Amino acid sequence: MPEEFPFLNRRQLLLTGASAGAVLALPVRAAPRHRRMGEAGALPMPAPGNALPPPLPVHDANKTRMERGWLFHEGDIGDPVLDTHNATYLSVKAGNAQGAAAIDHDDSDWARIRLPHDWASAQPFEESANVSQGYRRRGIGWYRRRFALDPADRGKRLELHFDGIATNATIWLNGSTVAHNWSGYNSIYIDLTPFARFGEELNTIAIRVDANAMEGWWYEGAGLYRHAWLVRRAPVSIATDGVHCDPRRGAGRWQVPVAVTLNSVAREAATVTVEAQLLAPDGRLLTRAETPATVTPLDEAVATLMLDAGNPVLWSVEAPTLHTVVTRVLVDGTAVDERRTPIGFRTIRFDAGEGFFLNDRPVKLKGVCLHQDHAGIGTAIPDSLHRWRLERLKAIGCNAIRCSHNAPSTEFLDLCDAMGFLVMDENRQFNPAPDYMAQLRWLVRRDRNHPSIILWSVFNEEPMQGTEAGVEMVRRMAHEVKALDDSRPVTAAMNGAFFEPNSVSSVVDVTGFNYYQNDYDQFHRLFPDRAMTSSEDTSAYETRGAFHSDPKAHVISSYDDEAASWGDTHRNTWRKIMERRFVAGGFVWTGFDYHGEPTPYAWPTISSFFGVMDLCGFPKTATDIHAAHWVDDRPVVAIAPHWTWGGKEGQPIRVFVTSNAETVALRVNGRDLEPQQVDRIMGNEWTVPYAPGRVEAIAMRGGRVVATAAQETAGPPVALRLTPARSVMAGDGEDAQAITIDAVDARGRHVPTANLPTRFSVEGAEIIGIGNGDPNSHEPEKGNARSLFNGLAQIIVRADRGDGRVSLRAEAEGLSPARLIITRRPVAEVAQWPESFGGQALREWRRSPASATKPGPDAAPPDGDNNSWAFARAGNGAKPDPAGNWRAWRITVTPWKRIAAEGGMLRFREITGRAELYADGRRLATKDSTTAGPLEARLPAGSGARTILLVVEGAGITGPVTLTVE
Repeated sequence: MPEEFPFLNRRQLLLTGASAGAVLALPVRAAPRHRRMGEAGALPMPAPGNALPPPLPVHDANKTRMERGWLFHEGDIGDPVLDTHNATYLSVKAGNAQGAAAIDHDDSDWARIRLPHDWASAQPFEESANVSQGYRRRGIGWYRRRFALDPADRGKRLELHFDGIATNATIWLNGSTVAHNWSGYNSIYIDLTPFARFGEELNTIAIRVDANAMEGWWYEGAGLYRHAWLVRRAPVSIATDGVHCDPRRGAGRWQVPVAVTLNSVAREAATVTVEAQLLAPDGRLLTRAETPATVTPLDEAVATLMLDAGNPVLWSVEAPTLHTVVTRVLVDGTAVDERRTPIGFRTIRFDAGEGFFLNDRPVKLKGVCLHQDHAGIGTAIPDSLHRWRLERLKAIGCNAIRCSHNAPSTEFLDLCDAMGFLVMDENRQFNPAPDYMAQLRWLVRRDRNHPSIILWSVFNEEPMQGTEAGVEMVRRMAHEVKALDDSRPVTAAMNGAFFEPNSVSSVVDVTGFNYYQNDYDQFHRLFPDRAMTSSEDTSAYETRGAFHSDPKAHVISSYDDEAASWGDTHRNTWRKIMERRFVAGGFVWTGFDYHGEPTPYAWPTISSFFGVMDLCGFPKTATDIHAAHWVDDRPVVAIAPHWTWGGKEGQPIRVFVTSNAETVALRVNGRDLEPQQVDRIMGNEWTVPYAPGRVEAIAMRGGRVVATAAQETAGPPVALRLTPARSVMAGDGEDAQAITIDAVDARGRHVPTANLPTRFSVEGAEIIGIGNGDPNSHEPEKGNARSLFNGLAQIIVRADRGDGRVSLRAEAEGLSPARLIITRRPVAEVAQWPESFGGQALREWRRSPASATKPGPDAAPPDGDNNSWAFARAGNGAKPDPAGNWRAWRITVTPWKRIAAEGGMLRFREITGRAELYADGRRLATKDSTTAGPLEARLPAGSGARTILLVVEGAGITGPVTLTVE
């Protein structure tokens, strides 16, 4: 593990929440085991890490997150009926969107939420809902947000970025349609510059999300499930995804060609200087270059530079060294825009006979496929939980990720860059039509600077892969990819048609095999010049913690005996890959279980069985199998099953041991069984009559013990235990972590058979999701209660802001409760655009003529009189009256639903002169000062139209007026 990640504790990662087997490999030289409750023989539980992980890189300081202050309505909202010509005429004009997209739509009773947000993760499981989506309904939802812009931002380029919306979306800004999006996986960039409003007048975003539209046959979530941003840039600035800096090696030296796309919202042509700097990992300047560029108004220009890097430290899986290219736009010597792009110096090559090479060294791809899904939170995965999931994979020797079957988040790729993963970046929609080619181009432009990416995949398992049309489609898509990035090969994840006369394998650089393991040799024999990799393999089934199959209960043994008809076991699959040098590597389906696709079962099963780890990230036996396959830098050994089998005394138990050592011995209650030569791929087995006590695996090299793993018989549970991944969290309101809850016996040993309900509470943090890895559980994944499944459950908490602590308490009937304290450290918070909930704007008033006499609370113009009282707009600047005359300002308004039901606040930003405020003839407040100032008062609840009257001496309403929810 690279030194850049000292907070990673391999033993902790593997055993934060015990696995089905003793996944912990304990080298003899390791530090003493960390035990709970002070009892000998307790299951080893590592001390949680006490360091905060390093922050993710900041690529663009002009971007500010816009993730708080959102309102959400589940379900569709239809437009009002247009019953007049004038209403119809206005409805199709700019700025006049109808219904929930209207600027002044009543959203007072909508839920206040924060992003990222996946509303499907809170839905109940229903048998009549879609099986592939995990038996959860998705439907349609609406989001709204108001925000203010400083007048100083006039003239800048302003953008809204949504990193992912599941699934189809229409977006309005200030009543005008500004975007339609047809995929849940690409970012949406919106130029809001021509629609923006500044100062007192708020901007309104409205988004209708249609999550009934499906792009996949797995759980896809619903809503604004990735980050959202407000971007403010100089008039002439670097375009979004406008920097391409791809290191190239030639003639013994490295160079970095830099291409910078500029755009301009200025009114005149501008000449700027574009500068590029190359920084070493420690921040030292290594080299720089600059060039002039001229951009005409509302156009783009591309500036190219070359950085001579010499012989830098290379990026690799073992040491993912990152340099940084800083790209700046200078006007008269002053920087007006800047991007920081982490890069890695490395070479990649797929060889048809020898597999994959990184930096001219053969590297077997030890990979997994990942969906973006986790227990309790669905697709709205916090960045810190992405890191935690990748840490768990890294700890078992995984070095490659296939993003299946869609583009991941930028933050996920940043983590892969920093942690040393090799990534297959995959396109979702196989279609060269304009809308979908734009999605492919976006993918490549956004991601092409990441050193972790080694393959572009244009599709997954498409029926047209063996047709002439399919070949032509791939040719066009590959051409688009190469036009934007010619440094990486293009692949396609094929599930057949390898030997057809028309096969897309003829027009990609690397042929991806989804399964078809028995065709590797024939393909290589017939096409010896075509590089190949397994792009998806295995599809084996395991229920975490179960060691016999029960088809009626939809439970599958974790001995790695069962697999889908198209796949194979973890062990057989890896053996076929390892025996063939020409197969670059493999990607196990999947790294983690995921909601939906509950193969081989259906209802009541709601998630998959394929994962190396379960839906919570708790290890299965497959975790131990792949640790033995993939870990080369340290000894590992693991033993399955657990050793708590009450009622099975004397019955034979199959003991399965995985290791990367030379020999392994089994010790049962102090009795040594015959050692075996380690079979690193297939594992080793003994059949042992069960007797309570201790079973231990002893791994040796050269006759010396290098690692041990043990299971002990646990007694009945007497207490709960809480185990965090970290004993510290960042007090930034963003940091999240998974906390394991399990039950222990009187000696502090984990009880792997405990399946009991628990409940919990937290202070100093928020519970954002819960789970237990049970594919058949229908318990809610939100709330404060969850049953242990085969001994384990998980609570995901997000820390509050500021210095302090997170306090978590867990309880179960008849057991001693558990309490956990986590330190919350103050850190610099991620900047968030200020919340502006706004309210019901009271703009159009009637104003009485000036009078030396103060009007009464019932002052009003005569019925039908449109002349004697003026039509006045609040905030348009009422002129002072030197004579100090009185005027009445009157408006009739029907309050929004929530205000009518609960009451609200009348807020006058500014009134000039003394004033009295009335509602329905009742005085609410007074303003005694003659100088300009605010006035506010509570409007009591009440249905129907309400009359607001302001009596003012000397001037009037000189600022905006709103009626808001309290």
